[in-house]
Amino acid sequence: MSPRRAAGLPDDAVSLRDHLITAAARLIAERGTAGLTVRDIAREAGVAYGGLYNHFQDKEELLALALHAHVQAVEQDLGAPSTHGTLAENLQAFVWHALAVHTAILPAFAGLVGSPEVLARFDALPNPLADGRGLHTALVDYLETERERGEVRPDADLDAVATLVIGACHDLVLPRMYRGVREPVEVSADRVAALVATVLHGISGPARGGSPKRRTRSR
Repeated sequence: MSPRRAAGLPDDAVSLRDHLITAAARLIAERGTAGLTVRDIAREAGVAYGGLYNHFQDKEELLALALHAHVQAVEQDLGAPSTHGTLAENLQAFVWHALAVHTAILPAFAGLVGSPEVLARFDALPNPLADGRGLHTALVDYLETERERGEVRPDADLDAVATLVIGACHDLVLPRMYRGVREPVEVSADRVAALVATVLHGISGPARGGSPKRRTRSR
């Protein structure tokens, strides 16, 4: 007698392991990771609770793989940012993209703050964003092409630029997650444009009357 197939398993091409990961990723997208149990995942997948451990080392492995699949699905739904405009336009498109990605995925990570083993397992997997490069490297790669075209200074620290841009996106999104705010982040177009303009042009100005005075920090 052939083994009973799980309810909802679409076809023979999909393994039960992949079916379980998909079910867990679907639950993460719908309700987050906080309080998510193996029994919840088994119920969603339509399989017996004990059967999950025939396909995964433990709950942490399943959650890490499901979180990975969730992040990949988010990016697939959003698509890649445009690189067909000017440098400033493309950087703004990247900021909007990064804000959308972080708004969608950070709640799941926030729910795992008390589960360092899951996060460690996730970190050991290939980066789920930008074809395995991650947002940081993807932005550096793009800026390198602009440097080759003469749009970026030869001495510009592209790694620092990526850190500033992605760090700004974290700053706009992450604090809301820890305050329990789940509504979409509202960032004005003017703010995004100002962020990009600051990255492109910097903040230093010409010195007046000799060397600038060093400010002393009040105590």
